[in-house]
Amino acid sequence: MAHEDAGKYAAKHPPGTTLNDQIAAAIRQQSSEGKLACAVGEKISKELKVGIPEVGLTADLLEMKIKECQLGLFGWGEKPRHGKDIQAADSVSAEVKSALEKAAVKGVVRCAALWTVADQLGLNRKVVSTACETLGLKIRSCQLGAF
Repeated sequence: MAHEDAGKYAAKHPPGTTLNDQIAAAIRQQSSEGKLACAVGEKISKELKVGIPEVGLTADLLEMKIKECQLGLFGWGEKPRHGKDIQAADSVSAEVKSALEKAAVKGVVRCAALWTVADQLGLNRKVVSTACETLGLKIRSCQLGAF
């Protein structure tokens, strides 16, 4: 969502969408200043054995901003000129390039697919998103619903 939509996250969902009280309690306990770190959202998902999108939905209903994207797309310190925390690298290994090309659909790779590629190759998630930047692949569909 755009900056002007801050504080209106619940509006992304149909009227009557209900809050999961267990997830809400975990988010409130493990977040600060109205912001939920991506890694904390993932941790809550694993602890409660619920999908990451459900954690994201609950964060939206609580009007929690998502921060510190594990792919480096937002929320980590000083921003380069283009607003991302990652920048293109000089090169991408053949193994990473092949995995990303398989995961991409029309030049777009979903967040969940990037996490899978990183896990399968034993790489940090920011390494894989940097490879996307280098290859000109767009990253879409945040699992928590931030983008």
